[in-house]
Amino acid sequence: MKSLGLKIGFFAYFFSLIFSTNAQTERQKYWVFFTQKDAVNYDYRQHLSAKTIQNRIAQNLSLVQFTDIPLTPKYIQMVAQETQLAYQSKWLNAVSVLATPTEIEQIQKFHFVNSISQLNHSLKVSKFAPNFEPNEKDKFGNAIAEMSPQSFIKAGLNGKGITIGVIDAGFYGAKWNNYLKHLFKQNKILGIKDLVNPKHTKYFTQQQSPSDDHGVTVLQMIAGKVPDKKQDGFATESQFYLARTDDGNREFRGEEDYWISAMEWMDSLGVRLINTSLGYSLDFDDPNENYKPEEMNGKTSKITQMAQLASKEKGILVIVSAGNEGLGSWKVLSAPADAQGVLSVGATTSRQMKASYSSKGTEILPYLKPEVACFSMSGTSFSAPIITGFAACLMQRDSTASASEIKHLIEQSSHLYPFGNNYIGYGIPNAQKALQVTENQSSINSDSIQVIEKFEVIPNPDISATNVILFHKKDTFRVVKQERKNIGKKPIWITRPKDVRRTTLVYGNKVTEILWQD
Repeated sequence: MKSLGLKIGFFAYFFSLIFSTNAQTERQKYWVFFTQKDAVNYDYRQHLSAKTIQNRIAQNLSLVQFTDIPLTPKYIQMVAQETQLAYQSKWLNAVSVLATPTEIEQIQKFHFVNSISQLNHSLKVSKFAPNFEPNEKDKFGNAIAEMSPQSFIKAGLNGKGITIGVIDAGFYGAKWNNYLKHLFKQNKILGIKDLVNPKHTKYFTQQQSPSDDHGVTVLQMIAGKVPDKKQDGFATESQFYLARTDDGNREFRGEEDYWISAMEWMDSLGVRLINTSLGYSLDFDDPNENYKPEEMNGKTSKITQMAQLASKEKGILVIVSAGNEGLGSWKVLSAPADAQGVLSVGATTSRQMKASYSSKGTEILPYLKPEVACFSMSGTSFSAPIITGFAACLMQRDSTASASEIKHLIEQSSHLYPFGNNYIGYGIPNAQKALQVTENQSSINSDSIQVIEKFEVIPNPDISATNVILFHKKDTFRVVKQERKNIGKKPIWITRPKDVRRTTLVYGNKVTEILWQD
């Protein structure tokens, strides 16, 4: 559901492969991994854009990376003589093919073929319908309104000079969206690719599938504004590269090829910030292609591995929707939100609790997921872009900050920090707090206390909040249940639920971690 090396032996393990074509044909989808590349004659200056080189120098990343070296043309030609090529990947040192078993047997005989993997999973994109209706009477959209947007505006932070990549299901209708007219008027759409249908060129005015407008709402949540009236996203002055990688008419395994190509394309252009409001878990056309929840472990799915590679080797901050599976049997986040290096985003209600549909972090992960969350009425697809715009403003403030530093800063600026949980991570980021952290002026408004059986909350006339929010956890961040209690004129008591060892209590702007003692 869409909630939506370096030796080649390393890649064969690192990218366990995941998809096949329609069962009605004997041709199946395979990845063919090659043994080597021509590293001797490789000159990074001929293959990396000036912007990419500039970014890597600024982040102290290697300019010569195995994953950047082009595939060996002779290898590609020899494989193409035997079967039908689909896509090529420098990062994988591999080509994907549509081949029969007989053709695969022949290809395996080539001395330059290290391994061949048939794909046994697929990707799926969430069809959570965008129905966010911004209130025109307010100056800011509901999501950014609770994140102190005026602090960024006062500091002159609006994403100017930052290039954002958006990998999504389509951008049909973007030119007609009032909140995005400034992007077209100022030529801030630098490039766009339709990886699903390369012949398609009317990206904004011709619909290819029912989900083609999904990316329009995503763009609106990143950069949307109606001058002098309304602002929906933080990064109103950013510029964009866009990629369509999802075929909304069917769910098939070839979509993963498109996503990989989009990521490599954006990296080659020097993009340092990418939003992907797509998630991959279950509900495929062929149920046999579904993932299992235990495979959301940060290393199984290929899309997760690619996102991790982009974060670790390429210095790209990838911001991903956690997923919309909270109400179903699946419950946990979808790939690639399980990648450790990406910033995964959940959704909150207007009361700053986890939205019922928002996926939680799986308990098998040794690290916290999702890392943050924010308000969204219509799925995590539209909470992630809010955070992407937030990140663009921080990148604008400090162009030398690495992807991991920006990620950590966003976490530190969130309202529950440092007491995160696998429902909403560290909570909702705040622009004012983020700027205070960068200037070493942030005051810690949280503490932890040891309690034996129950904890008393005394009403405070200086706090306007009329309720407390509780996240009851069985360990450091795994939530058993969330709860809200009303605050009146009399004190209320918080008692320890069964199997709970910690409770994060939010009262106004104060966060208290209750450590229940046996």
